[in-house]
Amino acid sequence: MSSSASSQSAIAGNSEVDRTNEELSYQQLILLAAMIGIAGGLVATIYYYSLELSLDIIWKSVPEFLQLRFASEFLAKNYIWIATTIGGFLVGLTLYFLGLPGEVAFVVDKVHDPGHIEIRQTPAMLIASLFSIAFGGSAGPEAPLVQVNGSFGGWLGQKLKLTAKSIRVMTFCGMSAALGAFFGAPLGGALFALEIPHRRGLEYYEALIPAVLSAILSFCVFRLNTGLTIGGIYHFTAIPKLSLINLVEGALLGGIGALIALLFVLLFRAIGHLSEYAANRRILLATLGGLSIGLIAYFFPQTLFFGEKEIETIVETGATFGVTMLVAIAVAKMLAISCTLHSGFRGGFIFPLFYIGAAIGLAIALAFPQIHPTIGMVCLMAAVNVAVTKTPISTSVILSVLSDTAMLPVIVIASFVSFLLTTQLSLIQTQRSRALNLTVVE
Repeated sequence: MSSSASSQSAIAGNSEVDRTNEELSYQQLILLAAMIGIAGGLVATIYYYSLELSLDIIWKSVPEFLQLRFASEFLAKNYIWIATTIGGFLVGLTLYFLGLPGEVAFVVDKVHDPGHIEIRQTPAMLIASLFSIAFGGSAGPEAPLVQVNGSFGGWLGQKLKLTAKSIRVMTFCGMSAALGAFFGAPLGGALFALEIPHRRGLEYYEALIPAVLSAILSFCVFRLNTGLTIGGIYHFTAIPKLSLINLVEGALLGGIGALIALLFVLLFRAIGHLSEYAANRRILLATLGGLSIGLIAYFFPQTLFFGEKEIETIVETGATFGVTMLVAIAVAKMLAISCTLHSGFRGGFIFPLFYIGAAIGLAIALAFPQIHPTIGMVCLMAAVNVAVTKTPISTSVILSVLSDTAMLPVIVIASFVSFLLTTQLSLIQTQRSRALNLTVVE
């Protein structure tokens, strides 16, 4: 049989399998999306409290106990790098015994083909990510939550014997539920989940309404259980009424953000090449990664953790650091992210990228006082993240909510300028068009 005939037979076989599976009505699809959203909110709640408890034990209870017991000046000064090194060792043990869970690129690849994420990797991802984030790694909870909730959505679709198309929609619902709860912006979270698989914009349009519904319900369940406030989480200085010059500033800041993202990607790849020497020795690599994170934080404490709360410090007191120090902090954060992710720590890089953008944006506003600090920070946060993740629409929506500002037009301009300038820049190598999922050999 010719290769062309073989391909056509395979595609026909896949179609035959799909015909034996269940095709959902729209009402059934919406019902399942709602169920996944509620479940996603509960998962996010459990993860949130587990992480908060872990952070409290590692960075408050243990140091207080050690100081009372030993009163060691050496321990007080060096606790950060000792703790992160222990965390790296625990991450390495988890990966060694439970296997290597996927990262963002893995999730993106599985969403395209076969359309779902294997649920068997959930235990390793949960444990490794909790160690990674709790011990100060520059990686956030969005990646583990996306994988866990996304795998649940796909698993549910498989158990119900749905078609491959419906299973992929269920996977997107789980991913959206995770991001809707994490970002506190249901629409932005759903759009992010649908944008991240591609380099040129959202393509799985059929999942949009179910994904948004899942994100909304997850958001409601998560906020109800945690009591966290709804709306902006950062207290940026209010900006004057927007003018045309602000739109020009947004475009310029978008270009600068694209350049910063390029520098980050180059550094990230360089650290990746160095990590290859110990790639097969997971415990050693993760331990060295933890030590690196700790040593960076020893000199730049602002780089510890994934940046969600640390951004508020930049907003409130960053001006006291000065331009040079803010730039140095941003570069150190780039290095911390690279060491975190290449050493086996598990987590996402969205808020760490936001942090880099906030630091550089404030530095630019200090150097050029005609640029309002809020515009400088928020536009750079958007531009840096968009250049790396290729998510201009969702990033604009998310940041307009998180910043609690009325500067969406400026954010959109910064996002799209950065996006258009970095079309050839790629950090998530598995991002691609859905058209590539079916390959017919001529």
